[in-house]
Amino acid sequence: MPESRFERYLVTANRAIIFIMMAVMATLVFVNVVTRYVFNFSIIWAEEVSQYLMIWIAYLGAGLALREGRHVAVEMLQDRLPTALGRRVRMAVGGLVLAFLGAVTVLGFQFVVFVWNQETPVLNISLGIPSLAIPIGALLFALHLLLMFRNYVGRQYARGYILEDLSGEEA
Repeated sequence: MPESRFERYLVTANRAIIFIMMAVMATLVFVNVVTRYVFNFSIIWAEEVSQYLMIWIAYLGAGLALREGRHVAVEMLQDRLPTALGRRVRMAVGGLVLAFLGAVTVLGFQFVVFVWNQETPVLNISLGIPSLAIPIGALLFALHLLLMFRNYVGRQYARGYILEDLSGEEA
């Protein structure tokens, strides 16, 4: 369970934004299918908007997936290590993930600046707008990891609102 008021707000806002984006995307796709097959015309921009929403959803949802232990991980080595050493390995992995996310954030913002004057094919908006999903998502992922670092190292993940220990040890 999120520990601080800020953390609860962050998780709730993150979930709400993803929910709204998914609802808009599903509605757009449904309406476009209906108009295409019933009324014989397509909403020309619906596919592009849906693609960009899917990208945003994936990047904004990565931190929430981490909180629930839903990322694919190979943990055979650390499972075979003594508990204290396994925790140190997870701390090192967490540090490396944070360094990677820092690099993705910096390079992502540089990429956004690079493509800002280019336009998307159908909407004719700046290509930087959909590309912002990369650095913002990486920054949000890093924030989630920082806020739950102790739980990450202890392999305690949230399931809904319940904190679950997946290490096989007593909490």
